[in-house]
Amino acid sequence: MDPPPLDALKNAVELLCNLGALNGHVKLTKVGRRMAEFPLDPMLSKMIIASEKYKCSDEIISIAAMLSVGGSIFYSPKNKKVHADNARMNFHTGNVGDHIAHLNVYNSWKESNYSRQWCYENYIQVRNAIKKSITSGFFPNTAKLQKYGTYQMVKRLQTGHIHPSSGLAEVFPRLVLYHELVLTTKEYLRQVTEIKPEWLLEIAPNFYNPKDVEDLSSKKMPRGSGLAGKSAGAGTS
Repeated sequence: MDPPPLDALKNAVELLCNLGALNGHVKLTKVGRRMAEFPLDPMLSKMIIASEKYKCSDEIISIAAMLSVGGSIFYSPKNKKVHADNARMNFHTGNVGDHIAHLNVYNSWKESNYSRQWCYENYIQVRNAIKKSITSGFFPNTAKLQKYGTYQMVKRLQTGHIHPSSGLAEVFPRLVLYHELVLTTKEYLRQVTEIKPEWLLEIAPNFYNPKDVEDLSSKKMPRGSGLAGKSAGAGTS
């Protein structure tokens, strides 16, 4: 077996340091030892650990389990594509993002015991807690909206589009995090959730600085976003 490329090893160590799993001497931290107990991608492990802080472990574990399956959880037969798309979008009501849509699917299947009134009164706060937990694990994977519906990685000189299968593909949030970046006909961000710029400074102050997100505080959208971005982001894999 060949050793991993040096660049890949360097990037892996850098990621683990940014997640708080390794210290400055490249030794496992307390968080790193806990992360090592999970047979998961490091970012998923950190997401689960952070869920304790935000008191949403049940929801985050459900999301992590569904993400670990790989691929899309939705089936779209060619002769029923419109019906399948409508059914899929029902889980994205409120532009909640793909991660919470996965949780909605799970909860629908499980048949939650909570009433609709309870959800109406409390679910917004729960969503933010869930999103913060996800951000704690995936903060390196963030991108901000540019012209014509493209997204620029916040910490890398790389661009991509939200994958057409995402419930946010035609919403164009200002700032998103993503589960993975895939290359098909274009660079696509898969499993996307909208986040708030201040969360990055709160959750990962050693990774982000105010300058990284200062342009996201403006309410003005980038020129060319919106309808123009829909045509630019068209196409699928």
